[in-house]
Amino acid sequence: MTMAAAQNGVKQAAAPMEVSLEAGNAGDADWRDDDGRPRRTGTVWTASSHIITAVIGSGVLSLAWAIAQLGWVAGPTAMLLFAFVTYYTATLLAECYRTGDPETGKRNYTYMDAVRSNLGGAKVTFCGVIQYANLVGIAIGYTIASAISMRAVRRAGCFHAEGHGVPCKSSSNPYMILFGAVQILFSQIPDFDQIWWLSIVAAVMSFTYSSIGLSLGIAQTISNGGFKGSLTGLSIGAGVTSTQKIWRSLQAFGDIAFAYSFANILIEIQDTIKAPPPSEAKVMSKAARLSVATTTIFYMLCGCMGYAAFGDAAPDNLLTGFGFYEPFWLLDVANVAIVIHLVGAYQVFCQPIFAFVERRANAAWPNSAFIAKELRVGPFSLSVFRLTWRSAFVCLTTVVAMLLPFFGNVVGLLGAVSFWPLTVYFPVEMYIKQRKVPRGSTKWICLKTLSVACLVVSIAAAAGSIADVIDALKVYRPFSG
Repeated sequence: MTMAAAQNGVKQAAAPMEVSLEAGNAGDADWRDDDGRPRRTGTVWTASSHIITAVIGSGVLSLAWAIAQLGWVAGPTAMLLFAFVTYYTATLLAECYRTGDPETGKRNYTYMDAVRSNLGGAKVTFCGVIQYANLVGIAIGYTIASAISMRAVRRAGCFHAEGHGVPCKSSSNPYMILFGAVQILFSQIPDFDQIWWLSIVAAVMSFTYSSIGLSLGIAQTISNGGFKGSLTGLSIGAGVTSTQKIWRSLQAFGDIAFAYSFANILIEIQDTIKAPPPSEAKVMSKAARLSVATTTIFYMLCGCMGYAAFGDAAPDNLLTGFGFYEPFWLLDVANVAIVIHLVGAYQVFCQPIFAFVERRANAAWPNSAFIAKELRVGPFSLSVFRLTWRSAFVCLTTVVAMLLPFFGNVVGLLGAVSFWPLTVYFPVEMYIKQRKVPRGSTKWICLKTLSVACLVVSIAAAAGSIADVIDALKVYRPFSG
């Protein structure tokens, strides 16, 4: 079956399900968008909350470490450059939501649909492999991060009661299992448009723990009597070789890239925005501008103040690496906020995976009661297939997370591998094709130069992250986290 045929099959199979969503109003055009689907209600604010939930994630906690590797000059500069590139390419990608006219053209429901409409061929398969592998990787990374934060709550209480010299060790595996159990529940929410409330809660939580991290960094800097750190970052010597300095600096670029990652779900977020006017592309561009500006301010403050507080000793996770011990209750609040945020962020990143598999299943077996029959309970849409497949996915990511519980290394590798293809290459190529940018023109040359430069950065960052993962694997035993 071709991909086009699969899509047609999905639309035919999805029709009866859509009727049930709007009980009694299926014949009323006011309840339908131009593509026959239930009317979308998203705004610049809901789109911004989705982006902030995806972007201000656990990656913010590794930025102090990233700046420590690069120093006061290269660290903030790299952060600003990644912010600009992310915003600019997001505006290019937003233009590709519709093929043809920006207000009435054919909608592309997913990132892969946009690539298929504009580029086609083997690039569609390449995009799908990279996008969905990256989303699975993020789900694993967020499971690791949530367990680290839950374990940090226990350790903070232990340090407060027993003293800072006590190891207070505990396994992160039970916490990963708990996080997985919660995700099995929330994974039964049928689609992106119905998790807006979870995104808003998660966005509030992200600001909560980022603000606490910032406040603790400022307090520690004042306590130190000044800023720590240097212009060039981590010093060679005292256990750090010149080779390690290079690898860690490259990994730092991967960490920063991961902290800004949301291109892989941008089209899916844009598909929740209500119909024009104004066009979805204009609304999405505003949401991207607001979100990237907001996150950059937080990133600069949290990253820079964390580096100012700890200098070269900045931990790879500011709130769980125990640079701070007191007040322990405030650390607990921050880490609980991280866990709540990651519950929402996990869903934001996994809903595209769920939707992709379920569309293909509907196309392959349109008359199967196992797949199509549903029972609605509040925001949850229960079916045997959805319950089985989504629960199996969550269990798989949880088990893999238990095998690889080194958060900082995984973060850098995810950011490095996905940054160029998803954030830069495909948006640039699709924009050139859709807007018919003349080959050899100034704009064409600038866009291609941007793409090549970001490819070099991605390769270098991936090399640094892989070297760090290899070092971590040398001393790690599976399921011992």
